[in-house]
Amino acid sequence: MSDFRTKLQWLGLFAGPIAALLVYQALPVHYSMPGGGSEDFTHAGRVTLSVMIWMAIWWLTEAIEISTTALLPIAVLPLFGAVSIVDATAPYAHRLIFLYLGGFIVALSMQRWGLDKRIALATLTLVGTRPANMIGGFMIATAGLSAFMSNTATTAMMLPIALSVIALLKEKQPGGAASNFGVCLMLGIAYAASMGGISTLVGTPPNAFLASFVEGTIDEQYRSEMSFARWMMIGVPMTLIMLPIIWFLLTRLLYPVPSGRLEGGGEIMRKELRALGPMKRGEQVTLIIFLATAICWITRPFLQELFPFLSGLTDPGIAIIAATLLFMIPVDTAKREFVMNWNTALKMPWDILILFGGGMSLASAVKATGVAEFIGGQAGHFAGVPNVVLILIVVTAVILLTELTSNLATTATLLPVLASLAPGLGVHPYLLIFTATIAASCAFMMPVATPPNAIVFGSRQITIPQMVKAGVWLNIVGIIVITVLAMFLIETVTGVKFN
Repeated sequence: MSDFRTKLQWLGLFAGPIAALLVYQALPVHYSMPGGGSEDFTHAGRVTLSVMIWMAIWWLTEAIEISTTALLPIAVLPLFGAVSIVDATAPYAHRLIFLYLGGFIVALSMQRWGLDKRIALATLTLVGTRPANMIGGFMIATAGLSAFMSNTATTAMMLPIALSVIALLKEKQPGGAASNFGVCLMLGIAYAASMGGISTLVGTPPNAFLASFVEGTIDEQYRSEMSFARWMMIGVPMTLIMLPIIWFLLTRLLYPVPSGRLEGGGEIMRKELRALGPMKRGEQVTLIIFLATAICWITRPFLQELFPFLSGLTDPGIAIIAATLLFMIPVDTAKREFVMNWNTALKMPWDILILFGGGMSLASAVKATGVAEFIGGQAGHFAGVPNVVLILIVVTAVILLTELTSNLATTATLLPVLASLAPGLGVHPYLLIFTATIAASCAFMMPVATPPNAIVFGSRQITIPQMVKAGVWLNIVGIIVITVLAMFLIETVTGVKFN
Protein backbone atom coordinates (compact mmCIF):
# COMPACT_ATOMS: atom_id res chain seq x y z
CA MET A 1 0.00 0.00 0.00
CA SER A 2 2.76 2.45 0.94
CA ASP A 3 4.70 1.56 -2.23
CA PHE A 4 1.62 2.23 -4.35
CA ARG A 5 1.05 5.54 -2.55
CA THR A 6 4.66 6.59 -3.16
CA LYS A 7 4.33 5.83 -6.87
CA LEU A 8 1.05 7.75 -6.98
CA GLN A 9 2.73 10.76 -5.35
CA TRP A 10 5.55 10.74 -7.90
CA LEU A 11 3.02 10.39 -10.72
CA GLY A 12 0.97 13.27 -9.32
CA LEU A 13 4.04 15.49 -8.98
CA PHE A 14 4.57 15.51 -12.74
CA ALA A 15 0.94 14.98 -13.78
CA GLY A 16 -0.20 18.21 -12.09
CA PRO A 17 1.74 20.78 -14.13
CA ILE A 18 1.54 18.68 -17.32
CA ALA A 19 -2.24 18.43 -17.01
CA ALA A 20 -2.44 22.18 -16.37
CA LEU A 21 -0.49 22.89 -19.56
CA LEU A 22 -2.61 20.50 -21.63
CA VAL A 23 -5.86 21.88 -20.21
CA TYR A 24 -4.79 25.44 -20.98
CA GLN A 25 -4.02 24.49 -24.58
CA ALA A 26 -7.32 22.60 -24.95
CA LEU A 27 -9.63 25.24 -23.46
CA PRO A 28 -11.60 27.30 -25.98
CA VAL A 29 -11.18 31.03 -26.42
CA HIS A 30 -14.96 31.25 -26.90
CA TYR A 31 -17.70 28.98 -25.57
CA SER A 32 -21.40 28.63 -26.33
CA MET A 33 -24.15 29.20 -23.77
CA PRO A 34 -27.12 26.82 -23.42
CA GLY A 35 -29.59 29.58 -24.25
CA GLY A 36 -27.68 30.55 -27.39
CA GLY A 37 -24.88 32.97 -28.12
CA SER A 38 -21.24 32.74 -27.08
CA GLU A 39 -18.93 34.19 -24.46
CA ASP A 40 -15.20 34.95 -24.43
CA PHE A 41 -13.04 32.80 -22.17
CA THR A 42 -10.11 35.04 -21.30
CA HIS A 43 -6.46 34.11 -20.85
CA ALA A 44 -6.84 34.79 -17.11
CA GLY A 45 -9.77 32.40 -16.90
CA ARG A 46 -7.95 29.65 -18.77
CA VAL A 47 -4.89 30.03 -16.54
CA THR A 48 -7.02 29.89 -13.39
CA LEU A 49 -8.92 26.78 -14.49
CA SER A 50 -5.62 25.11 -15.42
CA VAL A 51 -4.14 25.93 -12.01
CA MET A 52 -7.29 24.55 -10.37
CA ILE A 53 -6.71 21.22 -12.17
CA TRP A 54 -3.04 21.30 -11.13
CA MET A 55 -3.88 21.91 -7.48
CA ALA A 56 -6.63 19.28 -7.50
CA ILE A 57 -4.18 16.63 -8.77
CA TRP A 58 -1.55 17.55 -6.19
CA TRP A 59 -4.13 17.60 -3.40
CA LEU A 60 -5.63 14.26 -4.44
CA THR A 61 -2.29 12.49 -4.80
CA GLU A 62 -0.50 14.39 -2.00
CA ALA A 63 2.38 14.82 -4.43
CA ILE A 64 3.78 17.44 -2.06
CA GLU A 65 2.50 18.63 1.32
CA ILE A 66 -1.08 19.80 0.82
CA SER A 67 -0.34 23.10 2.56
CA THR A 68 2.52 23.72 0.12
CA THR A 69 0.15 23.10 -2.78
CA ALA A 70 -2.02 25.83 -1.26
CA LEU A 71 0.75 28.35 -2.04
CA LEU A 72 0.42 27.78 -5.80
CA PRO A 73 -2.07 30.63 -6.33
CA ILE A 74 0.56 33.11 -5.10
CA ALA A 75 3.34 31.51 -7.14
CA VAL A 76 1.53 30.91 -10.43
CA LEU A 77 -1.54 33.11 -10.91
CA PRO A 78 0.29 36.50 -10.83
CA LEU A 79 3.20 35.06 -12.84
CA PHE A 80 0.94 34.25 -15.79
CA GLY A 81 -1.20 37.36 -15.51
CA ALA A 82 -4.39 35.78 -14.16
CA VAL A 83 -4.66 38.04 -11.09
CA SER A 84 -2.47 40.61 -9.35
CA ILE A 85 -0.21 39.63 -6.46
CA VAL A 86 -2.41 41.75 -4.16
CA ASP A 87 -5.53 39.83 -5.16
CA ALA A 88 -3.73 36.48 -4.91
CA THR A 89 -2.39 37.09 -1.40
CA ALA A 90 -5.33 38.93 0.22
CA PRO A 91 -7.39 35.76 0.91
CA TYR A 92 -4.56 34.36 3.06
CA ALA A 93 -5.51 37.03 5.60
CA HIS A 94 -9.26 36.47 5.36
CA ARG A 95 -11.03 37.44 8.57
CA LEU A 96 -12.18 33.87 9.29
CA ILE A 97 -8.57 32.72 9.34
CA PHE A 98 -8.29 34.82 12.49
CA LEU A 99 -11.34 33.05 13.90
CA TYR A 100 -9.35 29.85 13.57
CA LEU A 101 -6.15 31.46 14.85
CA GLY A 102 -7.85 32.61 18.05
CA GLY A 103 -9.69 29.32 18.44
CA PHE A 104 -6.46 27.35 18.08
CA ILE A 105 -4.78 29.44 20.80
CA VAL A 106 -7.65 28.85 23.24
CA ALA A 107 -7.53 25.11 22.46
CA LEU A 108 -3.74 25.02 22.95
CA SER A 109 -4.14 26.69 26.33
CA MET A 110 -6.63 23.97 27.30
CA GLN A 111 -4.06 21.35 26.32
CA ARG A 112 -1.20 23.15 28.07
CA TRP A 113 -2.99 23.13 31.42
CA GLY A 114 -4.75 19.77 31.04
CA LEU A 115 -8.24 21.26 31.00
CA ASP A 116 -9.25 19.16 28.00
CA LYS A 117 -8.33 15.95 29.82
CA ARG A 118 -10.16 17.04 32.98
CA ILE A 119 -13.35 17.76 31.01
CA ALA A 120 -13.12 14.37 29.28
CA LEU A 121 -12.54 12.42 32.49
CA ALA A 122 -15.29 14.28 34.35
CA THR A 123 -17.71 13.33 31.57
CA LEU A 124 -16.62 9.68 31.61
CA THR A 125 -17.16 9.31 35.37
CA LEU A 126 -20.86 10.13 34.87
CA VAL A 127 -21.80 7.40 32.36
CA GLY A 128 -21.43 4.27 34.49
CA THR A 129 -19.40 1.13 33.84
CA ARG A 130 -21.46 -0.83 31.33
CA PRO A 131 -19.30 -1.20 28.17
CA ALA A 132 -21.91 0.31 25.83
CA ASN A 133 -22.41 3.26 28.19
CA MET A 134 -18.66 3.79 28.47
CA ILE A 135 -18.35 3.86 24.69
CA GLY A 136 -21.16 6.41 24.61
CA GLY A 137 -19.39 8.47 27.26
CA PHE A 138 -16.14 8.47 25.30
CA MET A 139 -18.04 9.53 22.19
CA ILE A 140 -19.86 12.36 23.98
CA ALA A 141 -16.63 13.67 25.54
CA THR A 142 -14.75 13.42 22.24
CA ALA A 143 -17.48 15.13 20.22
CA GLY A 144 -17.88 17.89 22.80
CA LEU A 145 -14.17 18.69 22.87
CA SER A 146 -13.66 18.41 19.11
CA ALA A 147 -16.38 21.01 18.58
CA PHE A 148 -13.85 23.58 19.81
CA MET A 149 -10.50 21.79 19.54
CA SER A 150 -8.57 20.03 16.81
CA ASN A 151 -10.11 16.64 16.02
CA THR A 152 -6.59 15.22 15.90
CA ALA A 153 -5.56 16.56 19.32
CA THR A 154 -8.82 15.40 20.90
CA THR A 155 -8.44 11.87 19.54
CA ALA A 156 -4.79 11.68 20.59
CA MET A 157 -5.74 12.76 24.13
CA MET A 158 -8.59 10.23 24.43
CA LEU A 159 -6.57 7.31 23.06
CA PRO A 160 -4.43 6.41 26.14
CA ILE A 161 -7.47 6.61 28.44
CA ALA A 162 -9.40 4.33 26.09
CA LEU A 163 -6.54 1.84 25.84
CA SER A 164 -6.45 1.55 29.64
CA VAL A 165 -10.15 0.64 29.70
CA ILE A 166 -9.71 -1.87 26.85
CA ALA A 167 -6.84 -3.55 28.70
CA LEU A 168 -8.99 -3.84 31.83
CA LEU A 169 -11.87 -5.46 29.94
CA LYS A 170 -9.54 -7.94 28.25
CA GLU A 171 -8.25 -8.88 31.68
CA LYS A 172 -11.74 -9.27 33.19
CA GLN A 173 -13.54 -10.77 30.18
CA PRO A 174 -11.09 -12.23 27.66
CA GLY A 175 -12.46 -13.31 24.28
CA GLY A 176 -14.46 -11.97 21.36
CA ALA A 177 -16.64 -9.64 23.42
CA ALA A 178 -13.57 -7.80 24.70
CA SER A 179 -12.22 -7.58 21.16
CA ASN A 180 -15.51 -6.07 19.97
CA PHE A 181 -15.33 -3.52 22.79
CA GLY A 182 -11.90 -2.40 21.60
CA VAL A 183 -13.10 -2.06 18.01
CA CYS A 184 -16.23 -0.13 19.04
CA LEU A 185 -14.36 2.18 21.37
CA MET A 186 -11.65 3.03 18.85
CA LEU A 187 -14.08 3.61 16.00
CA GLY A 188 -16.47 5.48 18.29
CA ILE A 189 -13.76 7.94 19.32
CA ALA A 190 -12.60 8.54 15.73
CA TYR A 191 -16.09 9.01 14.35
CA ALA A 192 -17.20 11.16 17.29
CA ALA A 193 -14.25 13.49 16.68
CA SER A 194 -15.37 13.99 13.08
CA MET A 195 -19.03 14.46 14.06
CA GLY A 196 -18.18 16.88 16.86
CA GLY A 197 -16.17 18.94 14.40
CA ILE A 198 -19.27 19.48 12.26
CA SER A 199 -21.14 21.25 15.04
CA THR A 200 -19.25 24.59 15.11
CA LEU A 201 -17.37 26.87 12.73
CA VAL A 202 -14.07 26.18 14.52
CA GLY A 203 -14.68 22.44 14.84
CA THR A 204 -13.21 21.52 11.46
CA PRO A 205 -11.68 23.70 8.70
CA PRO A 206 -14.27 23.03 5.94
CA ASN A 207 -16.96 24.74 8.04
CA ALA A 208 -15.05 28.02 8.26
CA PHE A 209 -14.05 27.73 4.60
CA LEU A 210 -17.73 27.54 3.65
CA ALA A 211 -18.51 30.53 5.86
CA SER A 212 -15.79 32.62 4.25
CA PHE A 213 -16.95 31.48 0.81
CA VAL A 214 -20.59 32.52 1.28
CA GLU A 215 -19.62 35.79 2.96
CA GLY A 216 -17.21 37.12 0.38
CA THR A 217 -16.25 34.89 -2.54
CA ILE A 218 -19.50 33.52 -3.94
CA ASP A 219 -21.40 35.63 -6.49
CA GLU A 220 -22.70 38.77 -4.77
CA GLN A 221 -26.39 37.91 -5.10
CA TYR A 222 -25.85 34.76 -2.99
CA ARG A 223 -23.76 36.28 -0.20
CA SER A 224 -24.88 36.17 3.41
CA GLU A 225 -23.32 36.19 6.87
CA MET A 226 -22.60 32.77 8.37
CA SER A 227 -22.18 33.52 12.06
CA PHE A 228 -21.03 31.05 14.68
CA ALA A 229 -24.58 30.69 16.02
CA ARG A 230 -26.11 30.33 12.57
CA TRP A 231 -23.78 27.49 11.64
CA MET A 232 -24.53 25.73 14.93
CA MET A 233 -28.20 25.60 13.91
CA ILE A 234 -27.08 23.31 11.09
CA GLY A 235 -24.05 21.58 12.59
CA VAL A 236 -25.38 20.70 16.05
CA PRO A 237 -28.47 18.82 14.76
CA MET A 238 -26.24 16.86 12.39
CA THR A 239 -23.99 15.88 15.31
CA LEU A 240 -26.91 15.04 17.60
CA ILE A 241 -28.50 12.84 14.94
CA MET A 242 -25.34 11.02 13.84
CA LEU A 243 -23.78 10.29 17.25
CA PRO A 244 -26.59 8.04 18.57
CA ILE A 245 -26.85 6.28 15.20
CA ILE A 246 -23.11 5.58 15.16
CA TRP A 247 -23.21 4.37 18.77
CA PHE A 248 -26.17 2.05 18.09
CA LEU A 249 -24.72 0.59 14.90
CA LEU A 250 -21.33 -0.05 16.49
CA THR A 251 -22.39 -1.44 19.86
CA ARG A 252 -25.59 -3.26 18.93
CA LEU A 253 -25.36 -4.43 15.32
CA LEU A 254 -21.84 -4.41 13.89
CA TYR A 255 -19.68 -5.25 16.93
CA PRO A 256 -21.94 -6.14 19.91
CA VAL A 257 -20.30 -5.48 23.26
CA PRO A 258 -20.80 -7.21 26.66
CA SER A 259 -23.90 -6.15 28.58
CA GLY A 260 -22.57 -6.53 32.15
CA ARG A 261 -20.74 -3.94 34.19
CA LEU A 262 -16.98 -3.56 33.87
CA GLU A 263 -15.52 -3.84 37.36
CA GLY A 264 -12.79 -1.28 37.89
CA GLY A 265 -13.76 0.81 34.87
CA GLY A 266 -14.96 3.73 36.95
CA GLU A 267 -11.88 3.53 39.16
CA ILE A 268 -9.61 4.04 36.13
CA MET A 269 -11.36 7.33 35.38
CA ARG A 270 -11.34 8.48 39.01
CA LYS A 271 -7.64 7.59 39.34
CA GLU A 272 -6.79 9.57 36.22
CA LEU A 273 -8.86 12.48 37.49
CA ARG A 274 -7.15 12.42 40.91
CA ALA A 275 -3.77 12.38 39.19
CA LEU A 276 -4.57 15.77 37.67
CA GLY A 277 -4.84 17.26 41.17
CA PRO A 278 -6.79 20.43 41.97
CA MET A 279 -7.37 22.93 39.17
CA LYS A 280 -4.36 25.18 38.64
CA ARG A 281 -4.71 28.91 38.10
CA GLY A 282 -3.90 28.58 34.41
CA GLU A 283 -6.58 25.93 34.07
CA GLN A 284 -9.15 28.08 35.87
CA VAL A 285 -8.44 31.13 33.72
CA THR A 286 -8.54 29.07 30.54
CA LEU A 287 -11.89 27.56 31.52
CA ILE A 288 -13.39 30.99 32.21
CA ILE A 289 -12.13 32.42 28.93
CA PHE A 290 -13.19 29.33 26.98
CA LEU A 291 -16.73 29.49 28.38
CA ALA A 292 -16.95 33.25 27.86
CA THR A 293 -15.73 32.87 24.27
CA ALA A 294 -18.22 30.12 23.45
CA ILE A 295 -21.08 32.08 25.02
CA CYS A 296 -20.15 35.24 23.11
CA TRP A 297 -19.91 33.33 19.81
CA ILE A 298 -23.34 31.81 20.33
CA THR A 299 -25.10 34.91 21.68
CA ARG A 300 -23.35 37.64 19.66
CA PRO A 301 -26.47 38.67 17.66
CA PHE A 302 -28.46 39.05 20.89
CA LEU A 303 -25.63 40.94 22.62
CA GLN A 304 -25.47 43.40 19.72
CA GLU A 305 -29.22 44.02 19.96
CA LEU A 306 -28.98 44.65 23.70
CA PHE A 307 -25.80 46.74 23.52
CA PRO A 308 -25.60 48.80 20.28
CA PHE A 309 -22.00 49.83 21.04
CA LEU A 310 -21.02 46.20 20.30
CA SER A 311 -22.12 46.54 16.66
CA GLY A 312 -18.53 46.12 15.53
CA LEU A 313 -18.03 42.86 17.43
CA THR A 314 -17.39 39.86 15.18
CA ASP A 315 -16.72 36.16 15.70
CA PRO A 316 -13.04 36.52 14.68
CA GLY A 317 -12.78 39.55 16.97
CA ILE A 318 -14.09 37.51 19.90
CA ALA A 319 -11.53 34.79 19.16
CA ILE A 320 -8.61 37.23 19.03
CA ILE A 321 -9.75 39.02 22.21
CA ALA A 322 -9.81 35.65 23.98
CA ALA A 323 -6.36 34.71 22.66
CA THR A 324 -4.91 38.09 23.66
CA LEU A 325 -6.28 37.79 27.19
CA LEU A 326 -4.59 34.41 27.58
CA PHE A 327 -1.25 36.05 26.76
CA MET A 328 -1.96 38.91 29.19
CA ILE A 329 -3.21 37.19 32.35
CA PRO A 330 -0.37 36.02 34.65
CA VAL A 331 -0.25 32.75 36.55
CA ASP A 332 3.01 33.61 38.34
CA THR A 333 3.87 37.30 38.57
CA ALA A 334 7.30 36.65 40.11
CA LYS A 335 8.37 34.55 37.11
CA ARG A 336 6.34 36.65 34.62
CA GLU A 337 4.60 33.47 33.52
CA PHE A 338 1.30 33.92 31.71
CA VAL A 339 -1.57 31.56 30.95
CA MET A 340 -0.35 31.29 27.36
CA ASN A 341 3.12 31.71 25.88
CA TRP A 342 4.43 31.82 22.34
CA ASN A 343 6.34 28.55 22.61
CA THR A 344 3.00 26.81 23.13
CA ALA A 345 1.39 28.83 20.34
CA LEU A 346 4.07 27.59 17.93
CA LYS A 347 2.42 24.16 18.16
CA MET A 348 -0.52 25.60 16.25
CA PRO A 349 -1.31 23.83 12.94
CA TRP A 350 -0.10 26.68 10.76
CA ASP A 351 -0.43 24.44 7.72
CA ILE A 352 -4.22 24.48 8.13
CA LEU A 353 -4.24 28.29 8.01
CA ILE A 354 -2.15 28.27 4.82
CA LEU A 355 -4.36 25.60 3.26
CA PHE A 356 -7.41 27.65 4.18
CA GLY A 357 -5.92 30.75 2.55
CA GLY A 358 -4.88 28.87 -0.58
CA GLY A 359 -8.36 27.53 -1.07
CA MET A 360 -9.84 31.00 -0.66
CA SER A 361 -7.30 32.49 -3.08
CA LEU A 362 -8.20 29.89 -5.71
CA ALA A 363 -11.93 30.41 -5.13
CA SER A 364 -11.53 34.17 -5.43
CA ALA A 365 -9.65 33.80 -8.72
CA VAL A 366 -12.31 31.43 -10.07
CA LYS A 367 -14.91 34.15 -9.55
CA ALA A 368 -12.76 37.08 -10.72
CA THR A 369 -11.50 35.55 -13.98
CA GLY A 370 -14.74 34.19 -15.43
CA VAL A 371 -14.13 30.52 -14.63
CA ALA A 372 -17.36 30.40 -12.62
CA GLU A 373 -19.37 31.58 -15.62
CA PHE A 374 -17.62 29.08 -17.90
CA ILE A 375 -18.38 26.13 -15.60
CA GLY A 376 -21.92 27.35 -15.04
CA GLY A 377 -22.47 27.64 -18.77
CA GLN A 378 -21.55 24.01 -19.30
CA ALA A 379 -23.91 22.91 -16.51
CA GLY A 380 -26.92 24.40 -18.25
CA HIS A 381 -27.11 21.36 -20.49
CA PHE A 382 -28.07 19.27 -17.41
CA ALA A 383 -30.74 21.57 -15.97
CA GLY A 384 -33.88 19.94 -14.64
CA VAL A 385 -32.30 17.17 -12.56
CA PRO A 386 -34.37 16.78 -9.32
CA ASN A 387 -32.84 18.36 -6.22
CA VAL A 388 -32.75 15.11 -4.27
CA VAL A 389 -30.79 13.44 -7.08
CA LEU A 390 -28.28 16.31 -7.17
CA ILE A 391 -27.80 16.10 -3.40
CA LEU A 392 -27.29 12.34 -3.50
CA ILE A 393 -24.71 12.67 -6.27
CA VAL A 394 -22.80 15.47 -4.53
CA VAL A 395 -22.84 13.88 -1.07
CA THR A 396 -21.83 10.45 -2.35
CA ALA A 397 -19.02 11.87 -4.49
CA VAL A 398 -17.64 14.04 -1.67
CA ILE A 399 -17.76 11.25 0.92
CA LEU A 400 -15.92 8.88 -1.41
CA LEU A 401 -13.39 11.57 -2.33
CA THR A 402 -12.64 12.43 1.30
CA GLU A 403 -11.86 8.78 1.99
CA LEU A 404 -8.68 9.46 0.03
CA THR A 405 -7.79 13.11 0.60
CA SER A 406 -7.98 15.99 3.08
CA ASN A 407 -11.48 17.26 3.80
CA LEU A 408 -10.34 20.89 3.54
CA ALA A 409 -8.54 20.25 0.24
CA THR A 410 -11.68 18.57 -1.08
CA THR A 411 -13.86 21.47 0.06
CA ALA A 412 -11.48 24.11 -1.29
CA THR A 413 -11.46 22.40 -4.68
CA LEU A 414 -15.17 21.64 -4.99
CA LEU A 415 -17.01 24.63 -3.51
CA PRO A 416 -16.08 27.07 -6.31
CA VAL A 417 -16.99 24.42 -8.89
CA LEU A 418 -20.32 23.52 -7.28
CA ALA A 419 -21.26 27.17 -6.75
CA SER A 420 -20.57 27.78 -10.44
CA LEU A 421 -22.54 24.72 -11.55
CA ALA A 422 -25.63 25.44 -9.46
CA PRO A 423 -27.22 28.30 -11.47
CA GLY A 424 -26.81 26.33 -14.70
CA LEU A 425 -28.49 23.35 -13.05
CA GLY A 426 -31.35 25.57 -11.97
CA VAL A 427 -30.70 25.31 -8.21
CA HIS A 428 -29.48 27.65 -5.48
CA PRO A 429 -25.72 27.20 -4.81
CA TYR A 430 -26.36 26.65 -1.08
CA LEU A 431 -28.08 23.35 -1.88
CA LEU A 432 -24.80 21.95 -3.20
CA ILE A 433 -22.10 23.73 -1.21
CA PHE A 434 -23.62 23.22 2.25
CA THR A 435 -24.22 19.52 1.64
CA ALA A 436 -20.71 19.10 0.22
CA THR A 437 -19.16 20.79 3.27
CA ILE A 438 -20.97 18.55 5.75
CA ALA A 439 -20.24 15.46 3.65
CA ALA A 440 -16.52 16.28 3.73
CA SER A 441 -16.51 15.38 7.45
CA CYS A 442 -18.23 12.02 6.94
CA ALA A 443 -15.33 9.81 5.87
CA PHE A 444 -15.63 6.61 7.90
CA MET A 445 -14.09 3.81 5.85
CA MET A 446 -10.34 4.25 5.56
CA PRO A 447 -7.50 5.03 8.01
CA VAL A 448 -6.13 7.67 5.62
CA ALA A 449 -9.51 9.43 5.42
CA THR A 450 -9.07 11.55 8.58
CA PRO A 451 -6.35 12.01 11.22
CA PRO A 452 -8.66 10.54 13.93
CA ASN A 453 -9.15 7.42 11.79
CA ALA A 454 -5.39 7.10 11.36
CA ILE A 455 -4.70 7.58 15.08
CA VAL A 456 -7.11 4.88 16.25
CA PHE A 457 -5.95 2.52 13.50
CA GLY A 458 -2.42 2.96 14.84
CA SER A 459 -3.58 1.57 18.19
CA ARG A 460 -3.71 -1.91 16.58
CA GLN A 461 -7.12 -2.50 18.15
CA ILE A 462 -8.81 -2.52 14.74
CA THR A 463 -8.06 -3.78 11.24
CA ILE A 464 -8.80 -2.16 7.89
CA PRO A 465 -11.60 -4.67 7.10
CA GLN A 466 -13.25 -3.84 10.43
CA MET A 467 -13.08 -0.11 9.72
CA VAL A 468 -14.36 -0.61 6.17
CA LYS A 469 -17.27 -2.75 7.42
CA ALA A 470 -18.40 -0.02 9.80
CA GLY A 471 -17.56 2.74 7.36
CA VAL A 472 -19.69 1.41 4.52
CA TRP A 473 -22.81 1.38 6.68
CA LEU A 474 -22.07 4.77 8.20
CA ASN A 475 -21.39 6.29 4.79
CA ILE A 476 -24.84 5.13 3.70
CA VAL A 477 -26.38 6.58 6.87
CA GLY A 478 -24.45 9.83 6.35
CA ILE A 479 -25.72 10.16 2.78
CA ILE A 480 -29.33 9.73 3.94
CA VAL A 481 -29.06 12.08 6.94
CA ILE A 482 -27.29 14.84 4.99
CA THR A 483 -29.84 14.59 2.17
CA VAL A 484 -32.74 14.98 4.61
CA LEU A 485 -31.01 17.89 6.38
CA ALA A 486 -30.34 19.59 3.06
CA MET A 487 -33.97 19.37 2.00
CA PHE A 488 -35.34 20.76 5.26
CA LEU A 489 -32.92 22.15 7.87
CA ILE A 490 -30.44 24.00 5.63
CA GLU A 491 -33.31 25.61 3.74
CA THR A 492 -34.87 26.79 7.01
CA VAL A 493 -31.66 28.15 8.57
CA THR A 494 -30.41 29.97 5.47
CA GLY A 495 -33.85 31.27 4.51
CA VAL A 496 -33.31 30.10 0.94
CA LYS A 497 -36.01 28.24 -0.97
CA PHE A 498 -34.52 25.30 -2.85
CA ASN A 499 -37.71 24.48 -4.76
